[in-house]
Amino acid sequence: MRKLKVAHVLNAVGGVDVYLRLLLNNINDDEFESIVIHSINDAKEPFRDKSGRLIEDYKIPIFREISIIKDLSSVIKTYKLLKKIKPDVVHAHSAKGGIVGRLAGIMAGIRVLYTPHAFSYLSASNTVKNKAFFNIERFFTRTNTAVLATSQSEVERAVNEVGFKKEKVLLFSNSVEPVNNLAPLSIKQTWPDNYICTVGRPSYQKNTLLLIRVIHEIKKHVPIHLVIMGVGHYCEDLQKVQDLIQKLDLTENITLLEWTSRSDVFSIISKSKLYISTSRYEGLPYSVIETLSLGKPCVVSNCDGNKDLVQNNYNGYVIDNEDVENYKDKVILLLRDNDLRAQMGVNAKQLFNKNYNIHNTITLLEETYRKFK
Repeated sequence: MRKLKVAHVLNAVGGVDVYLRLLLNNINDDEFESIVIHSINDAKEPFRDKSGRLIEDYKIPIFREISIIKDLSSVIKTYKLLKKIKPDVVHAHSAKGGIVGRLAGIMAGIRVLYTPHAFSYLSASNTVKNKAFFNIERFFTRTNTAVLATSQSEVERAVNEVGFKKEKVLLFSNSVEPVNNLAPLSIKQTWPDNYICTVGRPSYQKNTLLLIRVIHEIKKHVPIHLVIMGVGHYCEDLQKVQDLIQKLDLTENITLLEWTSRSDVFSIISKSKLYISTSRYEGLPYSVIETLSLGKPCVVSNCDGNKDLVQNNYNGYVIDNEDVENYKDKVILLLRDNDLRAQMGVNAKQLFNKNYNIHNTITLLEETYRKFK
């Protein structure tokens, strides 16, 4: 039987890279053949399938920054590759990969699934960029492409805000492999044993400045230490965050980890009291899914993705954006109430196993590819 061939187009960095590798490592490689078209300077490790075999990949200049000439060149190169590879389905990922993959797929006459990993216009910090990115997304509602959303919130945004027809919006929730064996921490622990944590570069998206203010308010009532992992990649707000930490006298209360392996991230989350997120927008954040898998409660912002993963009073709390007081109250409540924290941790793990364990959910993606080809 001929394998169904899926070509992935993306800039393989951050959560998008994690998404793709989880997919490739779990999809049935007896039925599906995967090809990866990605940026020149992104992935540091080769892509492998479920059996550990190297996956065919092609590098083209897909860059985060907008450049009409470079982006057009990327579309043309991707189009030529698609004509050569002849995939049954193109799966385009994130903002730039989404544009390049969709345009090239349309030109090649191949059906395209597009996974936004949070729509691009949500990342715009000013009105002009927001409108431009939004109009790009609106343009593709008139083409023969479909959205493969990572969360129910993203489904609703695609239909109600961007304007895709319901039948052109599908769902495959981000999922991860369960963390069964925790490795010892490979770096020296420089923070106290009692701490809370988060993952994400200091940025507009993660709203890290708000998080620093939350810690400042908590410190007035209980001892607190925050470990921020993932600092170092595209950290546009790093200096602002460092300045605010100094200004609020929090240097002894916050640890910024420039780089941590995934095994270290799991180890740090597993020993934390809880996970906190103040993000302005998300797709369906892996760090929160991983926290659920490790049986830890979460206190998160009320944005797409976060609100899909955390149920109020069940496995944590969802806080309206910028509500510093409510963040403070809920974190303190969980720090003081050991029984409540433990029960929410049990609930978190149950929620993970039901909805976000990729060993259980990968068949949904396989069925989507079969129907969409």
